[in-house]
Amino acid sequence: MRFILRRLGFYALAFWASITLNFFLPRLMPGDPASAMFARFQGRLDPATIDAMRAAYGLSDAPLWRQYLTYLQSVLTGDFGLSISYFPSPVIDVIRTSMWWTVVLGSVALLLSFTIGTVLGIFGAWRRSGWVDSVLPPMLLFTGSFPYFWLATLALFLLGFKYDLLPLRHAYQAGLSPELSWEFFRSVLTHLIMPAGTIILVSIGGWMLGMRNAMISVLSEDYITMADAKGLSDRRVMFSYAARNAMLPSVTAFGMALGFVISGALVTETVFSYPGLGWSLLTAVRQLDYPLMQGIFLMITLAVLVANFIVDLIYLRLDPRVRTG
Repeated sequence: MRFILRRLGFYALAFWASITLNFFLPRLMPGDPASAMFARFQGRLDPATIDAMRAAYGLSDAPLWRQYLTYLQSVLTGDFGLSISYFPSPVIDVIRTSMWWTVVLGSVALLLSFTIGTVLGIFGAWRRSGWVDSVLPPMLLFTGSFPYFWLATLALFLLGFKYDLLPLRHAYQAGLSPELSWEFFRSVLTHLIMPAGTIILVSIGGWMLGMRNAMISVLSEDYITMADAKGLSDRRVMFSYAARNAMLPSVTAFGMALGFVISGALVTETVFSYPGLGWSLLTAVRQLDYPLMQGIFLMITLAVLVANFIVDLIYLRLDPRVRTG
């Protein structure tokens, strides 16, 4: 319990620091939303209209410290204001809509790449010099060494444009509305294959190599020799003794990757026009949309902190040294 309370205190401090940076960093960017709005309308709006739009967007000329206190109050009440680039939609509605697609894309790609890579790494280390250990690592690392945008563009051209096997863009077929039906689910799954598949191809080699190296290190430990001497089955030694301890570094990396799922695969969503948080963040940066940028960054921070806390709890279960330390 002391370990959990100590970690909660650390994450609370980290959350406050991230909120502070989240407030000041957009304001250090060149330009401001008011200038962007004035330039967008090319002087066709009078100053009174601009001031009314600034008030509607929640922009203020108050001192930074007062804006900061107002921002803290808004964060605690869940009020992030109106989005400038998606006006008049509230920021929370834009984030809620985009986050769903980002979570679907990122979770599917991460879970499949982690699971497949980890299992391949376990079997590759258990049977050294076998075909899994000899053929797959260099092949997967070669595939992962390509620039991601090049691989995504290649898949888009071959599978979507030239051979017309998969849809080119968006998250589901035009004309459909989100609902619980097989037609909508099939359309979402079909549109998910290319963006998720390219992410898996790029990342699966790293998961496999990391698990393989950790597994090889664990197999030389004395408790593995003792387990073999007891006459335990190879399956039990491989999974219950070796893989369980070798997974600790992979679990840490998985927790970090799980937290950054919310940030969205910016390149993926840009290439495939996938309506996730990455695309919304890019739009917010282009339009100097402070409220939306701050809302998205806050969601990313929360996701990373929560994922790390979950990893700490998993560590308590997997590693007895954490409980006794």
